[in-house]
Amino acid sequence: MPTTHDYYDDPRNEDIKIYINGDFFHRNEAKVSVLDSGFLLGDGVWEGIRLHNSKLLHLEKHLNRLFFGAKALDLDIHLSKDEIKNALMKTLELNNMNSDVHIRLIVSRGLKKTPYQHPKATIGKPTIVIIPEYKVADKSVTDDGIKLALVDTIRDFRVQNPNINSLSKHNCIAACIEAERKGADEGLMLDPNGFVSTCNSTNFFIIRSNEVWTSSGQYCLHGITRSTVIDLCNKNGIAIFEKNFTIEDVHSADEVFVTGTFAGIIPVVSIDNIQINSGARGRLTSTLQEYYKKQLGA
Repeated sequence: MPTTHDYYDDPRNEDIKIYINGDFFHRNEAKVSVLDSGFLLGDGVWEGIRLHNSKLLHLEKHLNRLFFGAKALDLDIHLSKDEIKNALMKTLELNNMNSDVHIRLIVSRGLKKTPYQHPKATIGKPTIVIIPEYKVADKSVTDDGIKLALVDTIRDFRVQNPNINSLSKHNCIAACIEAERKGADEGLMLDPNGFVSTCNSTNFFIIRSNEVWTSSGQYCLHGITRSTVIDLCNKNGIAIFEKNFTIEDVHSADEVFVTGTFAGIIPVVSIDNIQINSGARGRLTSTLQEYYKKQLGA
């Protein structure tokens, strides 16, 4: 089954250099301790950032979200935003990368003196990792779309803050597993009030009568591409609403799409085995894809 993160294999990725706390290691030699907070507890934050035509897309927004999440977790990154930018640029320069690159920037709370969850068991500074890879999204996904299924896993504050891009991804992984068991590519998650919130790895939109709807944002990750689509709609005179809506609204929608940093705007052609727009990418979805590509200079 296709996923929103399908990409074309690139042999150059076998020899990438990975940044770990100021040093660089060949992919096969890049390691963190088994006593690292990220490995032990999923204690940390991360961002996925695209490099396109020598530009790190929406970098300020990504760093703002990284620092927002770290502050919410009471995690002192110990580097400034400018220092992280320099580390990103140094990583790209060492790997001689200019475009079609996806970066995973990871900050964990750091090394533990013993496997214990309390932050006071942490010794030293956070672990900062930058993994750059050549990745081009599979065009068949953005052209032909994906299938979704409603899952039982709820997106809410009872387990963890859904607005934080946390290393602890159990909530999303549980939804992903449910979706796969239902024969879908991603899981569509509700909020605790029964309204549609998000997918397990992308933000969710529907189109009804030429209006674009997305969730209120209270229970989903504040996606960078999500905010870009909202801006594009406003700029181009397309009605856009952040609001509560139900799964019944979704099943009867004219078009559906999801958004993410890696693949951009991805059409959804089926939800709970109900075809959307006769199982094909919709007109307005295609228009928004073109607006998005134009903004990126693609």
